[in-house]
Amino acid sequence: MKNIKLFLTDVDGTLTDGGMYYSAEGDVMKRFYVRDGMGMKLLQQAGVRVGIITSETTPIVQARAKKLGVDYLFMGVRFDGKVKVAEQICEEMGITLNEVAYIGDDVNDMALLEAAGLAACPADACEEVLALPTIRVMTHKGGHGAVRELADEIRKTL
Repeated sequence: MKNIKLFLTDVDGTLTDGGMYYSAEGDVMKRFYVRDGMGMKLLQQAGVRVGIITSETTPIVQARAKKLGVDYLFMGVRFDGKVKVAEQICEEMGITLNEVAYIGDDVNDMALLEAAGLAACPADACEEVLALPTIRVMTHKGGHGAVRELADEIRKTL
């Protein structure tokens, strides 16, 4: 963990609890946990860049990323595309995937979880992710502090 220079996260099921709330008018809402955001801000203050890579393309995620002031936001990226985005960021930063921490919860996160130097998932991740041999399983669920838990663990080693 001492070598982590970049912290990346998924959104649905990781920064959120995976639920989507719909109004009668069809508006979609997501619940984000404020302490997860603070964990990301604290990592930035410690010199770690943070980013979001998600398969969804929504104004909600864009608004949350803006509020958090993340260094990187990539939307509409799935499966192996997440690894390619991470490699692109690494090239820009002059680092390797070994210096990347990634937290995700579902099958579309597995390629990046397998490639990242530090792979983690929320306690309620899908079975395939939980079964990865190098996965670090957080005690908290997605949208309930899993991101903060990992961020705090990383900060303690910096």
